[in-house]
Amino acid sequence: MKKIITFGEILMRISPIGNKKMIQSNTLEYYFGGTEVNVAISLAQLGNDVKHVSVVSEDFIGHAAKSFLNQYGVDTSLVTNSGYPLGLYFLETGAVMRPSTISYNRSNSSFSMMDPNHINWNAALDVCDWFHWTGITPALSKQAYQSLKVALQTAKNKNIMVSADPAYRKDLWKYGAKPQEVLNELIELSDIFIGGPNEINELLNTNFKNNTTGFIEGSKHLLHTFPNLKKIFDKTRISTNANWHKIKSRMWDGANFFETEQLEITHIIDRIGTGDAYAAGLIHGLLHFNDKKALKFANAACALKHTIEGDANLVLEKEIELVMNGSLTGRINR
Repeated sequence: MKKIITFGEILMRISPIGNKKMIQSNTLEYYFGGTEVNVAISLAQLGNDVKHVSVVSEDFIGHAAKSFLNQYGVDTSLVTNSGYPLGLYFLETGAVMRPSTISYNRSNSSFSMMDPNHINWNAALDVCDWFHWTGITPALSKQAYQSLKVALQTAKNKNIMVSADPAYRKDLWKYGAKPQEVLNELIELSDIFIGGPNEINELLNTNFKNNTTGFIEGSKHLLHTFPNLKKIFDKTRISTNANWHKIKSRMWDGANFFETEQLEITHIIDRIGTGDAYAAGLIHGLLHFNDKKALKFANAACALKHTIEGDANLVLEKEIELVMNGSLTGRINR
């Protein structure tokens, strides 16, 4: 079993049942999730030894959040408690031409108000194969950014592979930091970059087009800017409407370009967490397979998440491999 550490906020997702708008519903359902949490749960479902590092509220909500991760095989021994509330987000699920809408309530949350010195990263990262971070964490607070920076410096000293998903969300950066400066500093401490021309342009003020040529040229520029990076992986999406998407994946390893075939999802059950499912599939693939298979595995994992309710991808390795190998009819397995 590969040992993986993820670090990020655990959120409670609250939404009306089905495709109702909040204004027409008096019944709500909830799930626990969060970008890095979703990656952790998916990796645990795929058979990896996963620890998630976070801070939750010192109440029954925080206890429920940890129990949720535990039931899916994620080790929460490095999740601590504080007197601040758990972060929330509200989701209205769209349909056809009506997009889904999200509203965050995570200012002054237990995670964003963490003590940056509360984690012994040297101990936490002992005997670890992989560390994963996203740009959500340093966006939340100076404390979260400082803790993540120490984690990455420690991982680098221990020669631990680090994957970076910049996940730039401009509305989250409220504490005065300059997003580009912070993210570029953290990417310098990473090995694998998950993103394409759009993310590269946001980070480096470039204007690469979101096509094959733009991806290759943007990847070359990114590797030149950050020599520590080794490979670039990207998922592309074509949306017909809120329920019908087509996805495929591509990579640049510094010398070669690879691309998967397109997978079409005609009846989306839940769009949330599909990028996290891709990241988890990619990490698992890179730890266990060659690069080409890892890319196909990540693409299939992402496609399958569209069929799973909730934030996290709960499919098994064999289910992903069936889709990866062309089993797309959805016939009943008996």
